[in-house]
Amino acid sequence: MKIKPKNKKKTSPQLVAQKSEEAMIQGILEGSPDGIGVAVVRLECGCRKMAAVDKNGDPASKVIIYRDSALNVCDKCKEDNGAFARVKESFIHWTDPEPDEDTKRKIIAKTLGT
Repeated sequence: MKIKPKNKKKTSPQLVAQKSEEAMIQGILEGSPDGIGVAVVRLECGCRKMAAVDKNGDPASKVIIYRDSALNVCDKCKEDNGAFARVKESFIHWTDPEPDEDTKRKIIAKTLGT
């Protein structure tokens, strides 16, 4: 029997925005006319980082960090600005029409890493 590591980062096209994230995603896209998607990064602490990406995988908005049902982000995020080592899951929420699969792979690799 194989034991999987607990803190494995997931980057998967099957991940979708949670109900609590949808309003934030729409707000980011409204303020980012060049955005074709929003990169969503969920941290172990429960905080989230989001930013719009353009057709080249470059940032189309500022990075927003927040925590559901909280006035502020957690103390760890205040210290390290949501360090990469604490990423639990990440994905891109695409706008309609979505780019082709090859373009998606390139943008995901550039934005979220491989």
